[in-house]
Formats: sequence, C-alpha cells, structure tokens
Amino acid sequence: MSEFFDEVDEEVRREQLKKLWDKYSLFIVGAALLIIAAVGGWRGYQYLEAKRGAEAGEAFNKAIELSEQGKHAEAEAAFTDLAAKAPAGYRTLSRFRAAGEAASRDPKAGAKMFDDIAADGTVGPDLRALARLRAAGLLVDTASYADMKQRLEADTAPGATFRHSARELLALSAWHANDSAATRQWLDMIALDGDTPPGLRSRAEALQALLPPVAKS
Repeated sequence: MSEFFDEVDEEVRREQLKKLWDKYSLFIVGAALLIIAAVGGWRGYQYLEAKRGAEAGEAFNKAIELSEQGKHAEAEAAFTDLAAKAPAGYRTLSRFRAAGEAASRDPKAGAKMFDDIAADGTVGPDLRALARLRAAGLLVDTASYADMKQRLEADTAPGATFRHSARELLALSAWHANDSAATRQWLDMIALDGDTPPGLRSRAEALQALLPPVAKS
C-alpha cells in the first residue's frame, strides 16, 4: 500500500515540475544563456587583455632598444605612442620613459612632461612624487630656489618616499642661490635622518665643507 502512495507522490511531483517548466522554461533557458554569454565574454576579455599586454611589452622592449642605440627621437616617439595606446601599467611607464628621452634633447621639455605626470590624479602618489623629483632634477641648475622649494618641500617630510633625494636637490638649489642658511637647513635634515643613504650622506658632507663657517655671536 505504501508503494502505491509513493508512486502517487512521485507522479504529483512530476506534474508540478512539468507545470513549473512550462511556465518558467523561457526564463530558465534565458538565464542559462546569459550566464554562458557572460562567462564567454569575460574569457574573451581576459584573452584580449593578455594579448594587448604582450604586444605592449614587446613594443616597450623595442623602444628601450632604440634608446640604448642612441636613437632618442625614435624612442621618444615609440614611448609616446605606447603612452597613448598601451594598457594602464605600460602607459605610465611609457610616459616616464618618453619624458626621459625628451629630456636628453631638451631638459625643460622633459621637465614639463614629468610635471604633467605629477599633476595627473590617475597616477599613484608615489609615482607622482617621483615625477616631481625627476622634473626638479632637470631644473635644479636653472630654476630659482623658491621654485624648487615650492616643487619639493612637501616631499621632504619625515616618512616621504623620496625625502632624501628631495632634500639633496633643495640643498643644491639653495647653494646655487648663495643661500647658506637654507643650504644648512637641508643638510642638517640629511645628517639627522638615520635612514639617509651612505652615498647621499657623503655628498651632503662634501657640500657642507664648501659652506662658509657660521659666524660666532
């Protein structure tokens, strides 16, 4: 008797499932097709991105070869093209390299390109700080101390990634401007920072030796 009721229950379940399928089959099939299309589209996107990355890497290496061969104008053009078309990671690297190539022919033009990177909010903060430093390094012999200070002072704070190099550039700029007090200020910051690299510390000590003695009160 129990087997009979089991068969009835099974028949009822089948009938209910059939009604549900008849009612919702189009939605179920549509959802399944959407999932398949989404997965296929994502896989296709991943493939295309990987292909673009590989092509950009190859083009980047060729641009580096041009630079190493002394073909700076061609290298600059290649890096500029990559900066406009390559995936995000290569775009930023290419902008840095293009600015470096431009600096080899015109330091002010290179500095302007580094300034553009530093002003770009889509670039990470450390890379923007590096761009500021690169621009300042190109201008240290020609820009006023006031200009250099405006560019770099924020990057000299304790804990700033490039504080050591920023302090050295400001010390050099102040020295060029015959501002002994400002030069000592930055050299003292270099000397008192326990994390100052040995090479930079030695250069700072050499510059310190060139300063006139402090007048005794």
